[in-house]
Amino acid sequence: MKSVLTIAGAGVLALALVACGAGGGGSAGSVVDGKSFTFVLGADPGNLDPHFTTLAVALQADRFLYDSLVDIDPGGAVVAGLAGKWDGDATKATYALRKGITCSDGTPLTATQVADNINFVGDPANAAALMGVYVPPGAKAVADDAAGTVTVTAASPDSFLVHNVGGLPIVCANGMKNRDLLKQGADGTGLYTMTEAVSGDHYTLARRKDYAWGPADWKTDTRGLPDTVVLRVVANETTSANLLVSKEVNAAQVLGPDQQRLKAMGLLERDLESPLGELFFNQKAGLPGADESVRRALTQALDLTQLGQVLTSGTGKPTTSLVAPGLGPCNGDTIGGLLPAHDVAAAKSALDAAGWAAGPDGGRAKDGKKLALTFYYPTSLGATMQAGAELVQQLWTAVGAQVEVKGMTDAESAQIIGGQGTWDAMLLPLSVDLPTQLLPFFTGPGAPGGNNFASIQNPEYAAAVRAASAVAGADGCARWGAGDKALVKHLDVVPFVNTVRPIFGQGATFDTTEGSIAPTSIRMLG
Repeated sequence: MKSVLTIAGAGVLALALVACGAGGGGSAGSVVDGKSFTFVLGADPGNLDPHFTTLAVALQADRFLYDSLVDIDPGGAVVAGLAGKWDGDATKATYALRKGITCSDGTPLTATQVADNINFVGDPANAAALMGVYVPPGAKAVADDAAGTVTVTAASPDSFLVHNVGGLPIVCANGMKNRDLLKQGADGTGLYTMTEAVSGDHYTLARRKDYAWGPADWKTDTRGLPDTVVLRVVANETTSANLLVSKEVNAAQVLGPDQQRLKAMGLLERDLESPLGELFFNQKAGLPGADESVRRALTQALDLTQLGQVLTSGTGKPTTSLVAPGLGPCNGDTIGGLLPAHDVAAAKSALDAAGWAAGPDGGRAKDGKKLALTFYYPTSLGATMQAGAELVQQLWTAVGAQVEVKGMTDAESAQIIGGQGTWDAMLLPLSVDLPTQLLPFFTGPGAPGGNNFASIQNPEYAAAVRAASAVAGADGCARWGAGDKALVKHLDVVPFVNTVRPIFGQGATFDTTEGSIAPTSIRMLG
């Protein structure tokens, strides 16, 4: 349920939402208590406030610190979290809290505190990053502390309201009062608490021995849980792989060629398939990407098959949906055949028709302004992203564009898509398991007032999602698929390749849910 702008490595979203799944591989040994689990993060998570980040790397860290009303098991089923029971439809959801839940400071979690979280994120005035991802704008929550229930009413229909609101990380009372506590700390009900935060280096977490709840039928006498978790920031994948080989860390995600030697060692492996090749154009007024004919020309100039092979080292799979495959109820091919084929001559003709005339130097200009593009790519997703960006630069230069390529860290990507930088196009995979979670990125205000970072205005998509939102659950998937098609048809997003992201482990076992390691699944081995 987490979204990453891959911004999802660490990937950006990162607005990245990361996909979940499990792969092959394994580890032998009996479980042992009292050990420390070290997990490599490919980038620093930055702000850890769970309501003000969509970075996959931050959401992974927050999973150790915060719980949500419902959880997702490794098979993708919704199971109990903070709520033991839940019910609802497209406009109303009710959750009944489990008994005896306490915050990290020992105070009881109340229904009022949960409702405060939902109302805070749903209030547009607070500009929470998770508004529209988990909580629909304008949603209202009412608590009954005596009954231990929270009832949520949406301002407009949401097909997956129970699922979405149920995934919101719940912050306890002190953190809600003083959000500065959450930037490099935490105040939640999670299995772990923060004991040390050193930005750019490591984050140390301690297990709560009083934690008596958890996903599904969590047992308080579970053996093999690590007493300490260290989230170690390592940007270089080869270094991460070497740390695994030398047994200095227990888990790391490795996307590039170093994964081959890790596979050969027979390490535990959990595979996550999610989007990697997703191209966006900045459609702010006055920029080249605001013109659909220019977006089409630049897309035609690319050999998307070749680009996908470069990004995934030849292991990629064609993207068939804007939702990560196999996660939520909406699956199937909703975008096949919609992307324009590679055609350099057609690309040049389209740019001519759009007024970008070719000059004697091979470049293009319109009304005295050169077709100059600033193209960004996320550095946290492996060295292949740079190679892919350079290929884009080469192909766009061949049709007369002047292209400047820039890498961006996850923290920088959050700033850029948040309106603090200028850009014309970027590779930025979004990984979600529900189509509703895409809404804030494709509709509504652009940065800095909203998450619609590419300033997309697509009436066909808006109409499709209005129709889909009125239908609860999987019955609306066909209408959500029509929304996918509307976006791709107008090249508001160009999704062309998925990747399999392996997380390798040694000295411990774990499962992945919601696109990252599930903290309660970790078992240390002797």
